[in-house]
Amino acid sequence: MKYEFAKYCNLDRWSSYWHQINEIIKSNARTVLEFGCGDGVAGRYIKFNTNIPYQCADINPALNPDYILDLSNFSLADKKFDTVCAFEVLEHLPYEQFKICLKKLMSVSNKYVLISLPHWGRHFSLSFQLPFFHKKRFQFKISAGGKHAYNGEHYWEIGKSGYPLKKIITDIINVGLEVERHYICHESPYHHFFILKIKK
Repeated sequence: MKYEFAKYCNLDRWSSYWHQINEIIKSNARTVLEFGCGDGVAGRYIKFNTNIPYQCADINPALNPDYILDLSNFSLADKKFDTVCAFEVLEHLPYEQFKICLKKLMSVSNKYVLISLPHWGRHFSLSFQLPFFHKKRFQFKISAGGKHAYNGEHYWEIGKSGYPLKKIITDIINVGLEVERHYICHESPYHHFFILKIKK
């Protein structure tokens, strides 16, 4: 699979890359494993512009990952990485595998699991800035329901019928992860980030 710039790397996605990189750096990880190589933008930044050892796993060998793995069924040394990421990945698998995949991510992380998921709905935002003050931003999303139809890419999305945000958070907590933070990316409101901590 090739990721063409004009079709894949829109402005929203670049905004999402910033948040991916920022959250990885903020996790103070000494080692990072990302599931889903994608076009490699965030991974290459971490690899070549930070001192954080970065590795990637993907089911597609054509993307030259460090590990060729099926996220729902793989074996690696337990707690091998400080931070494990899966950005815009889990929706590509049926929701029945969501908790299974979260447990697999947990199994190789000793600090953080960072994920982002598509969040469908009507987004409302307001930002303003006054001289000598930091910019203020306010936003919220209304999920108007609607049944999700598999489009060859996403099996499900937050906000669609049967997948409310509350259900996603409940399932995350039920597998044993702590939701430290979650937020909608202001610049790209289709992307919802979850900062999940391994319980000690």
